[in-house]
Amino acid sequence: MTRALRVGNASGFYGDRFTAVREMLEGGPLDVLTGDYLAELTMLILGRSRLKDPEAGYATTFLRQMEDALGPAAERGTKIVTNAGGLNPRGLAERLRELAARLGVEVRVAHVEGDDLLDRAEELGLTHPRYGRPLTANAYLGAWGIAECLRAGADVVVTGRVTDASLVVGPAAAHFGWQRDDWDALAGATVAGHVLECGAQATGGNYAFFQEIHNVKGRGDGSPMGFPIAEIHADGSSVITKHEGTGGAVTVETVTAQLLYEIGGPAYAGPDVTTSFDTIELREDGPDRVAISGTRGSPPPETTKVCLNHLGGHRNEMTFVLTGLDIEAKAEFARAQLESALGADRPARMEWTLIGAPSPDPATQGEATALLRCAVLDPDASKVGRAFSGAAVELALAGYPGFAMTSPPGKGGQYGVYTPEFVSNGEVEQVAVLPDGTRRRIAPAPVTSSSPASVSRASAEPVERPSPVGGRVVRVPLGRVAGARSGDKGGDANIGVWARTDEQWSWLEGYLTVERFGALLPETRDLAVTRHLLPNLRAMNFVVEGLLQEGVSASTRFDPQGKALGEWLRSRLVDVPEAIL
Repeated sequence: MTRALRVGNASGFYGDRFTAVREMLEGGPLDVLTGDYLAELTMLILGRSRLKDPEAGYATTFLRQMEDALGPAAERGTKIVTNAGGLNPRGLAERLRELAARLGVEVRVAHVEGDDLLDRAEELGLTHPRYGRPLTANAYLGAWGIAECLRAGADVVVTGRVTDASLVVGPAAAHFGWQRDDWDALAGATVAGHVLECGAQATGGNYAFFQEIHNVKGRGDGSPMGFPIAEIHADGSSVITKHEGTGGAVTVETVTAQLLYEIGGPAYAGPDVTTSFDTIELREDGPDRVAISGTRGSPPPETTKVCLNHLGGHRNEMTFVLTGLDIEAKAEFARAQLESALGADRPARMEWTLIGAPSPDPATQGEATALLRCAVLDPDASKVGRAFSGAAVELALAGYPGFAMTSPPGKGGQYGVYTPEFVSNGEVEQVAVLPDGTRRRIAPAPVTSSSPASVSRASAEPVERPSPVGGRVVRVPLGRVAGARSGDKGGDANIGVWARTDEQWSWLEGYLTVERFGALLPETRDLAVTRHLLPNLRAMNFVVEGLLQEGVSASTRFDPQGKALGEWLRSRLVDVPEAIL
């Protein structure tokens, strides 16, 4: 029987811990080391880089990491699979070959291309009615190009925009010889890939109950967390773990939190398989080991998702420091003064946010302080530049008492607008460029489905039900009985919420309806909100459409990626049966 494939991750985003690649190679045995460097915002950043230099467009950090990691990886026989190629996988592959030659390391480098649809944007109808031709247009490729490269003997595989989970699914498919219709195995590996893709978020990072993992008494435990590893089996099941002796923890709840991150409904559609998240089964498998099994898969959809980034205009922001008494009156005064100073030439969009409130009888100046943030957007750079930030600073001696700001005036910068689109699978020509230069076209999925299967209700029970748990209730923060993790998918936000026990889930499922959710988070009330149930994980996922406006780069929200929404929800006071606390 083919042994399990041990796949690690060393990067969850462009900017993750630089030393993680070397740490993962030296920390224990790995068959494959993956690195995820791409997000919608990253594609925008790389697109701007390519405007300045057509040979750029890849994650340069990865190339620097390989300076002292390429040799150790080759010595250990660890394959490296990464999407650091960004907009230029061919260019990064060439730089890696040059680096290997300079270091005297013998490695076979391959890459996957075909995701870049920019030259066909008009033909495929990918232009925006307001912003025109996109800066970047990249289809989310699947795992089979990666698998083809590995089967041809590649030691390093570089891709552009593939789905994050494909970095794990491709090596597993190559190792076990899976076929295109091995739906359950592909779905199982997709789940493992989803857990790994954000690095330390699976080992205790951004974890609601972090105090149970990290010693936060005194100065706290600041030791770096280990990155996750998946031991994948031939049927697609896996065990999530980490190198022994590294920081953090792998538990059913750390894995649950990551499974809920940036998803929609239970039917998780990808280019190779639709994974039913409501079939996932988790169980502890020893210290820092969580087994994942039971995942079911079905054919993928008929279309492929495309990430589009447009140059939208210009933005800037200034933040006023408000201290002591009459905070709301000071905020209104600052707003009225600045808007009056800008007059008719004010930016097209101005958004004011009052952040925090002073403590009663504050013992420190920090406790006496709140912040007033003004974010502005306009197609005209001059309207959001010094004309805006200078006008704010000019109020210093004529404004509210205790006037202060967090930064000097600045000229601001350009922002991008993210939009998702979909094209027919046949319009995307994925190509695996093998180590010897052979170009091998990867056909789209041979079987597709217009209605992906899912065994659970996609949105259920919008009306609050009586609590199945009787007895006395107490008013406590929701976070006493529930964890949460939130994030962004373009302009939409998702907030995944899970209960810690069966009794808590029985209460939470009936209590936290869409209506209740809107009452707890009033900023979502006027937006479309969908609740998806995942009883197998004792969890539910809320998708809030449009909360983040036109994506992270264009959003004027204080938390433009929605990362803190879950913690806001957990802080709200609710009536909970005392018996389940």
